[in-house]
Amino acid sequence: MQFTSTDSYVATQDLTVAVNAAIALERPLLVKGEPGTGKTELARQVAAALDLPMIEWHVKSTTRAQQGLYEYDAVSRLRDSQLGDARVHDVANYIRPGKLWEAFVADTRTVLLIDEIDKADIEFPNDLLQELDRMEFHVYETGQTIRARQRPIVIITSNNEKELPDAFLRRCFFHYIRFPDMETLKRIVAVHHPGIKDALLTTALTQFLELRDQPGLKKKPSTSEVLDWLKLLLAEDLTAEDLRQKGTSALPRLHGALLKTEQDVHLFERLAFMARGRG
Repeated sequence: MQFTSTDSYVATQDLTVAVNAAIALERPLLVKGEPGTGKTELARQVAAALDLPMIEWHVKSTTRAQQGLYEYDAVSRLRDSQLGDARVHDVANYIRPGKLWEAFVADTRTVLLIDEIDKADIEFPNDLLQELDRMEFHVYETGQTIRARQRPIVIITSNNEKELPDAFLRRCFFHYIRFPDMETLKRIVAVHHPGIKDALLTTALTQFLELRDQPGLKKKPSTSEVLDWLKLLLAEDLTAEDLRQKGTSALPRLHGALLKTEQDVHLFERLAFMARGRG
């Protein structure tokens, strides 16, 4: 079971090695990187490439680890008991399976995505240690033990907003998705915009990388944002020469697709003002 790049996703060699190593070791793959570098999409592409079903668990700040196992709906049971509903005699009617439960009892091997784990409370990763290690958990209300029929391929993403516990990191295979270089960017663009002219692509990516490297930038634009920008350039039928003619502005054409904060827009406006002063 080997993962490689797909028709709609360019995976670098080190990324494919990391995915396949995690599968071979039967360890969760922890993927970090800037927002917009394709971490979530990686899990979907692994599922598509290996022809496996996908289960997605998107973590929020209020998410608890227990929700991934199951939830006991005591409120509904109390209401049904007041209404005389016969369902109250079987507590199993009020157990709501979580995403890990779904992955464990699936008939075939699945890809389980735990997305943006760093959004949750610091104890969230620790609370999943035993379940991800032993691939089983106990349902106290019914007395049953849920064991994985087949070990799922677990992919965990993090935007590095919060440090993860050492005990959790020890159980994962780790990979950091570096921002792609010019040649890798061209391969990614070729997947999404196959008809783009080489002169326009080279000029646009050169301006984009120069913008990303500008000191003082608060939010660097991501891979997904450069794809949006190129889509706009194509829609406006702009040429490489159009991009080079910035006039008195240091901002690229349609910069709203790339710069997402007032601070960054003002930074480039100040640069243009200083350039005019020197001129």
